[in-house]
Amino acid sequence: MEIKNQVALVLGGIKGIGKGIGLALAKAGINVALTYYDWEESLDEMKLDFADMGGDPLIIRVNLRDTDAISYMVQQVIDRFGRLDILINNIERGGWPVVHGTYTRDQWDLEMETTLRAKKWVFESAFPWLKQSENGCVINFSSIAGIVGRSGPASYIFNEGYALASRGTSLLTETWARLGAPNVRVNEIMLGFFETRHAEKTRGWGLLTDDQRQAVVAHTLLQRTGKIRDVVQAVLFILKDAPFMTGSVIRLDGGYVIGGDLVAAMPDGVE
Repeated sequence: MEIKNQVALVLGGIKGIGKGIGLALAKAGINVALTYYDWEESLDEMKLDFADMGGDPLIIRVNLRDTDAISYMVQQVIDRFGRLDILINNIERGGWPVVHGTYTRDQWDLEMETTLRAKKWVFESAFPWLKQSENGCVINFSSIAGIVGRSGPASYIFNEGYALASRGTSLLTETWARLGAPNVRVNEIMLGFFETRHAEKTRGWGLLTDDQRQAVVAHTLLQRTGKIRDVVQAVLFILKDAPFMTGSVIRLDGGYVIGGDLVAAMPDGVE
């Protein structure tokens, strides 16, 4: 499927997974708009990364907790590019019990307002423009926290608010796929432990003990955490190679959900 010259809005594009997706889309010939709010110290590096590949993205600073600002953000994309074909709904605040301890009301509200509510209102604002595209596509990002919750090795990492918001995202994916059909495909990538999301390059990972970190990896069938390139490849697959896919969830977790227990050897049997 041809995606060159389309327009994509990538939430959370200043670093990590969001920036990696934005760079890959720009490399594929897509016009890219990226948002950020926090991590402004990473802005210059982000601009340099796009400049090095000849990209000229629209970069928007926006607080996605402010629902009134969301429609203005989408209008900025339309004013710059005249259309919107792709929404990468990559926004979340994954809390870490080992960092924050017991939830406060403010932390709980922050979780709901970012990981869940912001996705909803960005979609609502973008949807009229996506419907005008010949090949509209939404990719929601969620977490396997919506499946495993606070259990096993992940219980040191996933709190119940984050798990709740991730499970809610899957319901939104199904509903939006129905609303978007047949012109707008809506799918979801459910992430496990990735280097910039819950793993090596995050502050929470460093607060775990060696045994706790190893337990997460040991529970993952592929015996490693994910890389940004793993996410990028999944995104490009949905955009380019999956025109019959909508309302689906790709669980990109290295096999964490089904666990690291190996299959027992087949017995000789009884004669």
